[in-house]
Amino acid sequence: MSTVSTEKMMAQIACKAIDDKKGQDIKVIDIHTVSVIADYFVIASGTNSNQVQAIVDNVEEQLGRAGFEAKQIEGNRNSSWILMDYGDVIVHVFDEENRLFYDLERIWRDGKVLEMDEFLEK
Repeated sequence: MSTVSTEKMMAQIACKAIDDKKGQDIKVIDIHTVSVIADYFVIASGTNSNQVQAIVDNVEEQLGRAGFEAKQIEGNRNSSWILMDYGDVIVHVFDEENRLFYDLERIWRDGKVLEMDEFLEK
């Protein structure tokens, strides 16, 4: 029986919460070998500001139910990029235009992009 690390479980909950709100192009990047700031980045986009906010609200609610509280959330209801810092897991939710502009996947290309289907399995 395999055990799932707390960090991985947090990232899995975040991914499922994003998917529940129809978040687009969900990516998980394992950065623990290239940075000390976190173990995982979860990156997703919404098609408009209402969807971005719905995704953020659901991530916060689902991780909260699992006992995880955000250390900090940057951005607000009108933001095109909201960053949710859970310590070892950082969730980035963008509108589509700003996700392309900031291109975190390119910036963090030294991390390992994880396949969602495999990542969400226990």
